Amino acid sequence: MKNPEKTNVMRVLDQKKIGYEAHTYTPDPTLTGEEIAQVLGEDASRVFKTLVTRGKSGAYHVFVVPVTGELDLKKAAKVSGEKAVAMIKQKELLPLTGYVHGGCSPIGMKKAFPTFIHETATSYDKIYVSAGKVGCQIELAPADLIAVAGCTVAELVV
Repeated sequence: MKNPEKTNVMRVLDQKKIGYEAHTYTPDPTLTGEEIAQVLGEDASRVFKTLVTRGKSGAYHVFVVPVTGELDLKKAAKVSGEKAVAMIKQKELLPLTGYVHGGCSPIGMKKAFPTFIHETATSYDKIYVSAGKVGCQIELAPADLIAVAGCTVAELVV
């Protein structure tokens, strides 16, 4: 599908004059990240998911990891300066970030949270993250994502 409807993520990137390419697919909230990569015809290690956690302190932290990996909560706690972190409940996601499960992007959340991206992102020219809605991904340079989302690069997966 060409020229998908602009999402908040795309508007933020346009405003900051950051290049990206939008890719759409038939929205299906049951698709895993690896299945989405398959639908896009891409290597799953270049497709990243956005996870939101709450630390022991009550602070929220965002982690961007490959869909092929699993967030290591101990590593996540360490890099975020928390004693421990836990995934937030799915029902908390929309009111907190403005995004639904399966459409959460590290760009353009309601509020800026400390954001961390897995170090493998920097080994690719382009990576994929959600464009802010189910059925739409954006492809952009990792350096641009790191700059616009204020990401810290770290080792995050199990």
